[in-house]
Amino acid sequence: MNTLDPQYKVPPNTKIGHVHLRVSDLQKSLAFYCDLLGFELIQLYGDDAAFVSAGGYHHHIGLNTWHSKNAEPDTREGVGLYHLAILYPTEKDLANILKRLRAAHFPRIGASDHGVSKALYLRDPDNNGVELYWDRPKEQWPINEKGGLDMYTKPLDLEALLALAD
Repeated sequence: MNTLDPQYKVPPNTKIGHVHLRVSDLQKSLAFYCDLLGFELIQLYGDDAAFVSAGGYHHHIGLNTWHSKNAEPDTREGVGLYHLAILYPTEKDLANILKRLRAAHFPRIGASDHGVSKALYLRDPDNNGVELYWDRPKEQWPINEKGGLDMYTKPLDLEALLALAD
């Protein structure tokens, strides 16, 4: 018999704190997350793990090779992580990372406008999906005729976004 309260909801201000990824090569992953995306290396945990963050937090992303050293990159088929999402505080910040990715000649950058957000999609060295995004203010989110959220996927105007970069 189920005794759980069916009315229970996760508190509205709950946040998802960090992600910990299995990687095949710690140095390649650090080059991607720190050198390219700009995360700060907080701690190396021996030769097999590292913790990186934005703004001095203990860690937003953990990277380890404990069970995956020299493994083949992940495939997109099957179960597992579809992507991790990194929320940028402003649209200009998203524009600046796009400018940086282009300057680095990063291959295959996907981009979408979801109505509620603007997003860039990448693959890290282990083929993990990485979404870089900015949320529009909630009052700008698209609402359908019934008052519900009406998210969509449309092409993102990358040149307009780049125009906002420093």
